[in-house]
Amino acid sequence: MKHRAIKRRNVVIGIGATAGVAAVGGIALSASASTGSSSKATEDSLVFDPDAFTELTTTVTDTEGTEHSVTYHFWKAITYVSKPVDATYQSLIVSAPVEIDGTAVDASNAPILLANSIGGYMPSSVATATGVGAGGMGGGGGAPSGAPTGSAAPSASAASNANANTNATGGATASNQLLALAAGYVVIEPGARGRTLKNSSGEYYGTAPAAIVDLKAAVRYIKANKGRIPGNTERIVSAGTSAGGALSSLLGASGDSPIYDKLLREIGAADASDAIFAVGAWCPITDLEHADGAYEWNWGTNVTASTGKVVDQSVSKELQAQFAEYQAKLRLRGLKGSGFGTLTARNYDEYLVKQYLEPSATTYLAALSDSDRETYLAENTFITWSGGRASFTWADFLTHVGARKKTTPAFDAFDLSAGENNLFGAGTTENRHFTAYGAKNDSTGLSTKRVASDIPAKLDQMNPMYHLVEKVNSARSRHWWIRLGTSDSDTSHVVSANLAAAAAGLGDEVNHLYYWDQGHGANTDPGDFITWIAKVTGHKKAGKTGKTGKTK
Repeated sequence: MKHRAIKRRNVVIGIGATAGVAAVGGIALSASASTGSSSKATEDSLVFDPDAFTELTTTVTDTEGTEHSVTYHFWKAITYVSKPVDATYQSLIVSAPVEIDGTAVDASNAPILLANSIGGYMPSSVATATGVGAGGMGGGGGAPSGAPTGSAAPSASAASNANANTNATGGATASNQLLALAAGYVVIEPGARGRTLKNSSGEYYGTAPAAIVDLKAAVRYIKANKGRIPGNTERIVSAGTSAGGALSSLLGASGDSPIYDKLLREIGAADASDAIFAVGAWCPITDLEHADGAYEWNWGTNVTASTGKVVDQSVSKELQAQFAEYQAKLRLRGLKGSGFGTLTARNYDEYLVKQYLEPSATTYLAALSDSDRETYLAENTFITWSGGRASFTWADFLTHVGARKKTTPAFDAFDLSAGENNLFGAGTTENRHFTAYGAKNDSTGLSTKRVASDIPAKLDQMNPMYHLVEKVNSARSRHWWIRLGTSDSDTSHVVSANLAAAAAGLGDEVNHLYYWDQGHGANTDPGDFITWIAKVTGHKKAGKTGKTGKTK
């Protein structure tokens, strides 16, 4: 049955900021109830019901203060597999615009933004969502107990910056979703299982690779419903932040890879492709088996925020040596025009400075007024400002960032205390080592100093680099939007740079830059992302959208 109860919301959102400069404005929504019942998947059918929507109206205010009225059709939580392990998480919501600023919009062939709100590899649910953006607001993820906490109603405002652009688990807020809807795109938000979920027997059922399997199943559901579900199913653009950014990258890199087929069959995924068109990834926490070495190479000499002291330098140097060996094996080259050939542990610092950091600082400083720029430079004397360009050394940059966030090892902790140890838990075992170095130096009294036999396959299933370097995937995405804050010490700066270099080395289109002085979760140019989607998908203007990043 078609539901046409009009619900109104007011939204204020900052959009269209240039890269390196924080966007103005925030998001402020109020809760509203929805009507109708959730669609139910059955063993025999995963068919989307095009008439089971509620019609809602949202007001979006852009950065120049212009309001845009968006009426859209909203489909509440739909289970996207026929044999769900936990439908609370294995469901998605769909939002499709039908009218923007009084002009009818036909979104039947519009790009689809597949926006996950996963953070920390925790559970993410849209089960109780009542409108667009629900996955990115009100938490959207599972509490450590695994209890569902998905909510449609945002409880606070959130600007497009590092301090307020992540939800309770560290995943993305709703900036991209709201902007995409206002630009005439279809927005689909999938939930997914996460590492803390366990059943009544104490068995963990959301650890690796559950989240990526679920996201793939969501894509398969969308593609299996071509012609029924709104939007162009061949123009799916994923988006995510932190662990969600890693999963977005992995989703793009691993399209139709057979290494997930058995797991997808087990949950009753649709018989369709799970390849997507393009990737949006913010501060991706990925390449986990090499992340400890990369982290020490980047932040090894910085003091740790929690202790005010440097980490054990013998451990740090051993991990740095591992990174050097790994980086050499990758044989990645600097991006075209960078002037850098093969990227190694010896030249990566200079590459980061010249390719990303100095351009980021230049963009930031150029956007300031003369007086504000003078003040900033007086407070940050390590920067040389000449001819409208910023320059500095890697060592001075590290001093500028200051304390690192994590101890060592940052990801496979000797005492099994890192979230990633939980990510690779299995059965009733909550935390496990996933690197040989972590297992060898275990401090918890484990009887074995080896990683479990199932770990290598899980690492391949969780790492986009496997599909871009080791087993190059021809069905991967060919368009990549990658962003990171320069002050983000949640992982190494080389992680996203390697991802970009690997994709570019295969001939893919890569749009990668760093946000100056921004931390983890930053998204300071969301309007540019919306414009980029239109460009790479070839989408034509569907209706008047004002200053939402769409080309008029």
